[in-house]
Amino acid sequence: MASVYLSLGSSVGNRARNIARAVEALAMHDVRVVKQSSLYETEPVEMREPEWFLNCVVAVQTDLQPPELMQALLEIERSMGRERVASPARKLPRIIDLDILFYGSEVIHDATLEIPHPRMAERRFVLVPFAEIAPGAMHPVLKTTVAELLAATPDRSEVRPWRS
Repeated sequence: MASVYLSLGSSVGNRARNIARAVEALAMHDVRVVKQSSLYETEPVEMREPEWFLNCVVAVQTDLQPPELMQALLEIERSMGRERVASPARKLPRIIDLDILFYGSEVIHDATLEIPHPRMAERRFVLVPFAEIAPGAMHPVLKTTVAELLAATPDRSEVRPWRS
């Protein structure tokens, strides 16, 4: 069974409920959540609209292979009303966003999937919740821990604990 880290985010509607629904839906796809970070309210990065996000990171275990896991995440997004579209429309608000950060120590670069997530080292909205639950997780390409990535990131966007 693979140890995997996923990033979840929402900027539309009841953001906390959207994330909770996505976490619940993971179980229906043979993905078991073993740890979840706190929710963080995060400043939008590279977005065309000003809505702030709620973000978290979950540690999961699954027997799904990376492409199967990505398909499960896309299915959860679609079932919640998300339509993934190509740039520049991808910078619009979204009801839910699910990304694979790490899949064990695998490195995958193909047309449909990149693991580890290619931009995670430049995103505090990913690194802050990730460091909360797995500061020692090692980036399989950069050979740097999540805590070290957070300390070194040039991103200075605001990431604050969310209080409902």
